[in-house]
Amino acid sequence: MAPQRRPQYTQENIDQQLQQIHLLDPSSSSENLEQLGPIIKQIHANRQQEAYLRNLQALIATKDSEIEQICTDNYQEFITSASTLFTVKSYTNNLRDKITTLDASVSQVGRGLVEKKRTLLQSKKTAAKLDEAIDTLQACLKVLDVVNRIGELIKEGKYWSALRSLEDIQSLPSNSLSQTPFYQYLLSSLPSLRIQIQNAVTASMKQWLLEIRNVSVLVGQLALEAMDYRTRKWRSRREKDPMLRLSRVGSAVEMVIQERSDTNVLDNEKLKVDFTPLYQCIHIYTTLDSIDDLRRSYQADRKAQSDLILPNPLPLASLVSLTQEICGFFIIESHVLETTGNFRSQREVEELWEALVARLSSAVEASLANETDPDSFLRVKECLIGFVTTLESYSYATQSLHSLILTLFEQYAGLLEGQFSRGFDGIFLQDDHLPMQVTIPPERDSVLSVVWLDPSEQDTLSKSGLPLSLPWSRGFFLCCHDIRNFIQKFYHFVDGVSQHHGNIDELLNKSLDKLLANHISDSISKCLSSTSTLSQVVQIVSNLEHFEIACSELERSLTSLRSTQRGGAIRLSSSSSFANTITRALNRVTGLITSKLDDFFDLAEYDWTPQFREDTPSTYLCELINWLTTVVDSLVIKEIYKDEAYRGAVGYIAECLMNFMIGPDVQAMNENAISNVLVDIEFLEQELTRIGRGHLSSVFAELHSMASVILNDAVQDYLVPQVRQTTYSVVRPKRLQTLLEKLTRYGSSRRDAQSRERGERRRKEADAVGRVFPGENR
Repeated sequence: MAPQRRPQYTQENIDQQLQQIHLLDPSSSSENLEQLGPIIKQIHANRQQEAYLRNLQALIATKDSEIEQICTDNYQEFITSASTLFTVKSYTNNLRDKITTLDASVSQVGRGLVEKKRTLLQSKKTAAKLDEAIDTLQACLKVLDVVNRIGELIKEGKYWSALRSLEDIQSLPSNSLSQTPFYQYLLSSLPSLRIQIQNAVTASMKQWLLEIRNVSVLVGQLALEAMDYRTRKWRSRREKDPMLRLSRVGSAVEMVIQERSDTNVLDNEKLKVDFTPLYQCIHIYTTLDSIDDLRRSYQADRKAQSDLILPNPLPLASLVSLTQEICGFFIIESHVLETTGNFRSQREVEELWEALVARLSSAVEASLANETDPDSFLRVKECLIGFVTTLESYSYATQSLHSLILTLFEQYAGLLEGQFSRGFDGIFLQDDHLPMQVTIPPERDSVLSVVWLDPSEQDTLSKSGLPLSLPWSRGFFLCCHDIRNFIQKFYHFVDGVSQHHGNIDELLNKSLDKLLANHISDSISKCLSSTSTLSQVVQIVSNLEHFEIACSELERSLTSLRSTQRGGAIRLSSSSSFANTITRALNRVTGLITSKLDDFFDLAEYDWTPQFREDTPSTYLCELINWLTTVVDSLVIKEIYKDEAYRGAVGYIAECLMNFMIGPDVQAMNENAISNVLVDIEFLEQELTRIGRGHLSSVFAELHSMASVILNDAVQDYLVPQVRQTTYSVVRPKRLQTLLEKLTRYGSSRRDAQSRERGERRRKEADAVGRVFPGENR
C-alpha cells in the first residue's frame, strides 16, 4: 500500500485561514478565542508551524502599518483635544476651590442649626413619651374599671354581661397597653375570672335546683288536680253519650272533643317557676365550651334529688304527697327537655324516670305485702291511676306502672275473693232453705232487681200478686246481692285502667268461678248432707236451678259491660259445678225418698212358700205408691227433676224386689211366691202408667222376664242363644241361677214326690245355666 501523503497548502490557503482568525469581534465585547483551537490543531497536524508563523508575522506587520497610518492622519486633532482638556481642568480646579470655600461656610452655619434641631427633636421625643405614658395610664384605668365592673356584675347575677366584658378586654385592639407587663398580667388573670363567673352561675343554678325541689310537690298537686277535673268532666260527658264510652282521658277522641283548659302548672296564679338561672347557666357554659360538664353535673344532681324522694320503707299514708312530688319533678324535667335544646337528652330523662318508677313499684309492693284490707289496695290504685294518667299526658312511658297496677289488682282480687268467700259461707250457715216471702211491691221490685233470672220468669214474678212466695230461699238472694257487690268492687279497681283487658277478664273469670264453685256450690253441697227434710232439699234444688240461670245471665251482663271497655267475653265454668251439685241434690232427694221406702218394705210380709197364688197386689205397695205420688207430685221443682225422683224411687223398688228374689235373706221360695211378686210388679206398672210415667216401667223388665222364664218353664228356651238374645236379653244368668237354686231348695225340702221331682229339675236347670254361661253377665 502506498504511503498516505500529507496535504499541502498553498499560500492562498494559509492566508485564507488567517483571515478567519478574529481575536476581537467588533460586534462582541468579549474575546472570541474558540476558533483558534481547530486552526492550531490543524497547523500542528500538517506540521506547517513555520509557515504559519511567517505569515502571522507578516500579518502583524501589516496591521502595525495600518495603525501607524491612522495615528499619523489624526494627530493634529488629538493635540487640539488635549489643549482643550487642560483648559477645562483649570476651570474645574477653580470651581472646586469655590465649592470648598462655600461648603465650609455652609457647614459652619448648619452646625448650629443641627444642634438646635437635635435639641428640638429630643424635646418632641420626651413629649411623645409623656403622651404615650398618659394614654397608657388612662387605658389601664379603663381596663381596671372594666375588671372591677366584672366583679360587680357577678355579684348582681349578670353573668352574661360579665362574660362579655371579659371578651371585650381580650379583644382590645393592639396599642401601647398591649405591650405592657400589666396587660400581660391582666390577660393571664382572665381564666381565673372566667372560673369565677362559672362558679357563680353554677352556685346560682344549685340554689335554683334546691328551690324547684321544694316546689315540686305543689307542681305535682296542681297537675293532678287538673287531671282529676279533666277526668271527671270527661266521665260525665261519656255517661251522656254512649258513643264515647270506648274512649278514655288522653285518647285522640277526648283531645279533639273536649275543650282544653290549657292550665300551665308552672306559671299560674298559685305558682310561677322561674327557669332563668338554668337557662343562664346553660348559656354561660355553652359560651365557655363547658356544656358537657354542666350536663353531667345537672344529671348527677337531679339523680341525687330523685333518690331522696322515696323513703324506705314507704308509708302508704304519704303515698299521695310522694306521687305529687314525683309528678312535679318530671313535669319540670319535661319542660327543661323541651326548652333547652340539646342540653338534656330524652335518654337521660328516661333513665331518671325508669329508675324512680322501679323504686316506686318495689316500695309499693313491699308496703302492701302484709296488707289484708282490700280497701288499702283500692286507695293505692286510685292514687297511682291519677299519677299515671297525668304523666302519660307528658309522654312518659307508663307500661311498668300499668303492670304494677295489674299486680296490685291480682292481690286485691284475691283479698276481695277471700272477704266475700267468708260472707258466702256465713250465708248458707244461716239459710233456712225455705221459700223467700215478699209482701209489698217495693220489696218485690228490690229483690227482682238484685237476682239474675230468666227474662220470662222475671216478667212472670213481677206481675204476680202479693204476698208472693218466691221460688228461692233468702240465701240465693243474699248471694246475688254479694256477687253484685263483688263485681262492683272488682270493676271499681279497674276503672281508669286502659290496658290488660284480657288479663282482667281472665282474673274475673277465675275469681267468680272460685266463689261460685268453691264457696257457693260446695257450701250448698255440704248443707245437703246435713239436711234431712225433703222440702228443704227440694228448696236447695230450686236454689241451684236459679244459680245455673244466674251464671248464664251473669255471663251476658258482664260481657255487655266489658264490650263498652273493649274487653272480651266472660265465660263462667262454675255452671258445671252447680249442675253436679244439682245431681247430688237430686240423689239426696232420692235418698230421702228411698229411706222412707225402706220403712214400707219393712212392713212387707211376703209368704215365700204360699200354697196359692194371689190376684191382688200387696197392701204395703198400695200405701207405698200412694205416698210416693203424693210426695213427689207436691215437690216444687221442674218436671224433669220430678221424673228423676220417680225414676230413683222406682229403681229402688225394683232393686228391693230383686233383692227379695235373689238376696240371701230368702233361702227358698216356690213358683207361687214368684207369681205374687209378678202381680205386685204389674200393679206398679199400671200405677206408673196411670200417673203418666209409664216409661219408667222399664226398670222392672228383668224381674218380669226372669219371672216369666220360671213360671212358663222356659229355662230350656233360655239356654238357646238365639231365644235368649231376642226374648230374654235382660235376664242375667247369675240371677236366674240363684233363683233356680232357691226353687231347688224349696223342692228338696218337700216330702211329696212331685215337689221333689220339680226341685231336682230346678237343680239341673240351675247347673245348666251355671255351666253354659260361666261369668257371662253375672
